[in-house]
Amino acid sequence: MTASDGRRGDNVTTAIKAVIYDCDGVLFDSFEANFAFYTQIIERFGKPPLDRSDADTMRILHTYCNKDVLTYLFEGDDRMSDVRAFSSSIDYRKLFPLMVMEEGLRETLEALHGRVELAVCTNRATSMDMLLASFGLDRYFSCVMTAGRVQNPKPHPEPLFKVLEHYGITPREALFVGDSEVDRQAADAAGVPFVAYRGDMPALARIERHQELLSLL
Repeated sequence: MTASDGRRGDNVTTAIKAVIYDCDGVLFDSFEANFAFYTQIIERFGKPPLDRSDADTMRILHTYCNKDVLTYLFEGDDRMSDVRAFSSSIDYRKLFPLMVMEEGLRETLEALHGRVELAVCTNRATSMDMLLASFGLDRYFSCVMTAGRVQNPKPHPEPLFKVLEHYGITPREALFVGDSEVDRQAADAAGVPFVAYRGDMPALARIERHQELLSLL
């Protein structure tokens, strides 16, 4: 774990009442599941195959909400209503076997459960509750904020504000653990201290393993 903004973590985190997690890239390695999901859509509408070497496209697939990803992939395409309808018809549960829970996550959640509130703030829209239940993680999280429950998904701060409102706490009483610029921008806009998970970004701290969060708290 590294502190990256010159502040002592123990001075900042003593009053933390909630830890908020992003999903993709933090709770789970979901790259293959997301790639398979959007590949189905691309193939259905005869678009060129997704290029794994295209860093910008892969980043967008993995961090933005479904609506924004489809807008990016089908920009200028007059079939957008059909694209969205087909996307909604895909049963994401069939892709759960491609999801890999991050090492040390369950042990860390077990250690934090009861000490602080635990929440998810994700740009997933409809699959999050089923995903947590499928992996037996739903009992840890008392608030699950998805793109489908807000008007403005991340990087807008609205999802984080809704989590704070749910708990009745201030931004400085929470930590947001994320892995992308989308997460960092949302945290900065909401005033919530940001912990970068395996990401080289400005943050209160950077962690490589979930258990390192316990030392920070």
